[in-house]
Amino acid sequence: MKFKTRLQITFLTIIVLPVLLAIIAFVIIGKVLFVMHPGFDRIPQGARQMEYLLTSDLAKPLFFYMAISIVFILALTGILLTVWIAKGLIDPINQLNVAMQNIAEGNLEYRLPENAGGEFENLYKNYEDMRLRLKESADEKLVSETQNRELVSNITHDLKTPITSIKGYVEGIMDGVADTPEKMDKYIKTIYNKANDMDKLINELTVYSGIDSNRVPYHFLRLNVADYFGDCIEEVGLDLESKNIKLDYSNLTPPDTQIIADPEQLKRVINNIIGNSVKYIDRTKIPQIDIRILDEADAVRIEIEDNGRGISAKDLPNIFERFYRSDSSRNSSRGGSGIGLSIVKKIVEDHGGYIWATSKENEGTCMHIVFRKYEIADNSGEEVYEQ
Repeated sequence: MKFKTRLQITFLTIIVLPVLLAIIAFVIIGKVLFVMHPGFDRIPQGARQMEYLLTSDLAKPLFFYMAISIVFILALTGILLTVWIAKGLIDPINQLNVAMQNIAEGNLEYRLPENAGGEFENLYKNYEDMRLRLKESADEKLVSETQNRELVSNITHDLKTPITSIKGYVEGIMDGVADTPEKMDKYIKTIYNKANDMDKLINELTVYSGIDSNRVPYHFLRLNVADYFGDCIEEVGLDLESKNIKLDYSNLTPPDTQIIADPEQLKRVINNIIGNSVKYIDRTKIPQIDIRILDEADAVRIEIEDNGRGISAKDLPNIFERFYRSDSSRNSSRGGSGIGLSIVKKIVEDHGGYIWATSKENEGTCMHIVFRKYEIADNSGEEVYEQ
């Protein structure tokens, strides 16, 4: 019941109930006194009895008992109304006070009863919404702190490994271990490669930090799918050819198919996925990467498939998580920083697309990326694009 309704009922009760009970008490007391008075049977009923009651010696005890009755009636009415108001007002406030104390103490699991009515129903709902948001924020903070600790640990490991190698080879040069031109050339090349590994890791962390915090601006352009991927595949193909990896490319979309994308960030997506495939290539068979552009009505699907080691079923759902790597040993010769695919997922989703992976161990992995097409309506010439 709403508190306003309670106040209205209380106001009417304060007026009506005491008067009604006083009249009833007056009649009952009068009857009792009449019965106790000698000659009661000889007095006519009605007005004569009232007149006799007020003028006889019964008047004094009548008013005395009436005064006591009125005090009792008012006290009883006040107690009943106070309890009723307290139940509808003070109890919910006390419950809210307990709930807020729990929040102040950091207990975000405390829930208010769900049977509140009236104005307090909305107040309870607002409290519950606030509690859930605070809990969600606290959970996100806990996850973020855990990931930050993991990030520091991963960076420490991934930087320590090449730094240790660089120090070792530099000490070898200083101590004269590299005493031939061939050894010196080998040591210098190794130092250079390790320095490149560190540079790549730092660049990935910089990109990830900017994209994750939405500080990297996107420059969305209208791209022709055939032209863009044709140029992209030509560039990627030269790199794969130098690594003796076969590249098979096919585009099954109409020549005028267009998408809205940031060309630089989309190229980063392609390079990160292909780079991941190269890391886990299976050298026991002829390495191959297939890139297919498929037409799907109002969307374009990009498939990048390799014939590498594949991903286990238990690892597949986690590969897009930040800093996740399936190799628990974190062997930097095979694994990357663990953020490459999380960057890919973030970029694709910022483009309004979505990405997923399918894989079989010892057979290979396929990445599926879907972007919505850019279209122009034939009748009005208006641009139509939905993210």
